[in-house]
Amino acid sequence: MRLYRNALAALILTLAPQMPVAADDTVRPNVNAAQNSPANGATGTDDTSNELKPQAPDTDLFALMTGTCSTLKVAGRDFACRTVAFSHSVEGRAYFTIALDDPADQSHIISFSGEVSKRANDTTYDLTIDRMLLNSKSQPKADGLPVPTVVKSAGRCVQLGSLSSGHISSVVCSATDKSGKKYDVRFESDGSPITIRHVNPSAPTIRQQG
Repeated sequence: MRLYRNALAALILTLAPQMPVAADDTVRPNVNAAQNSPANGATGTDDTSNELKPQAPDTDLFALMTGTCSTLKVAGRDFACRTVAFSHSVEGRAYFTIALDDPADQSHIISFSGEVSKRANDTTYDLTIDRMLLNSKSQPKADGLPVPTVVKSAGRCVQLGSLSSGHISSVVCSATDKSGKKYDVRFESDGSPITIRHVNPSAPTIRQQG
């Protein structure tokens, strides 16, 4: 089971954002700050030029959650989810990534992404979504890794719980892309602590906190 989860985590990390991941003993991001710091790289530019291109290798934190998705709809189709993860980049972009339980495609993964967020309180994190990342077995590959399609979108994700406490109770996301396709997920935790990994994009290993 641990090997399966590790493999799935590695697969998710190819999407949000695509990168080699590594452990490091240098300065690491503060877990709580990952969902409080403003983005440094927001430009408001159109995402069309970024479609079918790898994302920048800048992820600094990755949190893996376990539970179930009572709702998971992708362009009108219903799915179950295998897992849900949150990741954060050094420039401030955040991702909620969902691995779909799709028997026809083990590489079927979607990611809700945004740079603007707010906190109503210590346990509510609200992320404005401006793009969706879409991955499947039919995606082209770069350096052996699938390259997700990046689609300009509008929506939001609301997370109940906090990274610093080690517990996320739920994540609800809804977004519509520029072609009108809708993406919805409602995730509920099984009560297990989240797994947090600090990431350095320069080397090929991963290190678990604690």
